[in-house]
Amino acid sequence: MIELRDITKIYQIGEERVHALDHANLHVRPHEFVSIIGPSGSGKSTLMNIIGCLDIADAGEYLLDGTPIEDYTENQLADIRNRKIGFVFQSFNLIPKLTAEENVELPLIYQKIKKTERQQRVAEALERVGLSNRAKHLPTELSGGQQQRVAVARALVTRPSLILADEPTGNLDSKTSREILQLFQELHQQGNTIVLITHDNDIARQAKRIVHILDGRLTEVTLE
Repeated sequence: MIELRDITKIYQIGEERVHALDHANLHVRPHEFVSIIGPSGSGKSTLMNIIGCLDIADAGEYLLDGTPIEDYTENQLADIRNRKIGFVFQSFNLIPKLTAEENVELPLIYQKIKKTERQQRVAEALERVGLSNRAKHLPTELSGGQQQRVAVARALVTRPSLILADEPTGNLDSKTSREILQLFQELHQQGNTIVLITHDNDIARQAKRIVHILDGRLTEVTLE
């Protein structure tokens, strides 16, 4: 599904050239649950942006489902981000004036899905995250954990082949974090491919594989 070959990304900060990614190699197979762990400034976010087609590398090759990313047009990349990849962020990124169900529905509107199908898929997604009874609530009327569940439902509603989660428990207390991580385990068991980015060893161990990132370089530890 995901294959990174010698990916390099360099940022020019003043007179200094910073290697955010330095010949990074990564392979993620369909239906895997992989965590990428590293400290702040290690290159985690840059890596996620490239995997999620939000940014492009300066050198190297990224194949998504066997096709090099550079072969896609901008419109095709936008379609991939909307259909193939579900994003879950630390800050939830919900629209305050929209209800839970309206936030979840938004990607389907962009896809021009008919209203009846949108309603069905939104209801299914909210049920999967245990929030059917909060569908009409605004984000301000939900707890942090509930807001993140809405964000997960929004990521799921397009039925993506890949879920990218960037520090998804970073703004949550320990109990709520465990609940969200259990939800990711359930999603993995249902066949979803998940890449989880974190700085926390305990969270990283939720995955079947752990990839360490430091100074833009990746090293892998396989869990038994």
